[in-house]
Amino acid sequence: MRDAYRDRREAGRVLAAGLAAYAGRTDVLVLALPRGGVPVAYEVARALGAPLDVFLVRKLGVPGHAELALGAIASGGVRLLNDDVVQALGVSPGVVDAIAAEEWAELERREREYRGDRPTPEVRYRTAILVDDGLATGASMRAAVAAVRKGAPARIVVAVPVGAPSTCRELLRQVDEVVCPRTPERFHAVGLWYHDFSQTTDEEVRALLGRAAQERQAAGPAGGVRLSSSR
Repeated sequence: MRDAYRDRREAGRVLAAGLAAYAGRTDVLVLALPRGGVPVAYEVARALGAPLDVFLVRKLGVPGHAELALGAIASGGVRLLNDDVVQALGVSPGVVDAIAAEEWAELERREREYRGDRPTPEVRYRTAILVDDGLATGASMRAAVAAVRKGAPARIVVAVPVGAPSTCRELLRQVDEVVCPRTPERFHAVGLWYHDFSQTTDEEVRALLGRAAQERQAAGPAGGVRLSSSR
């Protein structure tokens, strides 16, 4: 695609420019949807001078067509289903439960892998910026929004570098703000809008979370905005 991002890090820098109004604010928390959302969110958090953490979400894929979402689960016990997809494909409740059980196990593994003993981030009274590398059906992001809302944040912002226009419009009815620099009418799939859409590994997620924490510590208690570039 002509307007494709080079990679997730570049996409994050572009996205951060659209979130400049949140820079330097002490109430802002950037929450990445692993794994692909973490490199994007790292650049956003770095530019805004905000803390970075992960918020675990797992898509419930259709058997044999994993990219098609039956729904999603998220930290905090949230499970959302795309009823239209479930009914259209005739997927039984038992099959849905089996898929969800498998995904819960993976979500819990990733919680331990990425967070260790650290508690789930506190969002109460804060502005939570939920970041992923793109929005297709929006199933994972809707589950994340529902889970984060349970924590009583002051404001929920969904931020992605690229998304299907209809999905962005739908999410805007559920959150306070959606920031998406590119909403191509011929969207098709998130990966088409990246030259490098290689899978983000667990090791990369841990490394970026660790680097973000170190940079926050080096910036001091105020968490000042760093103006240096990683390009």
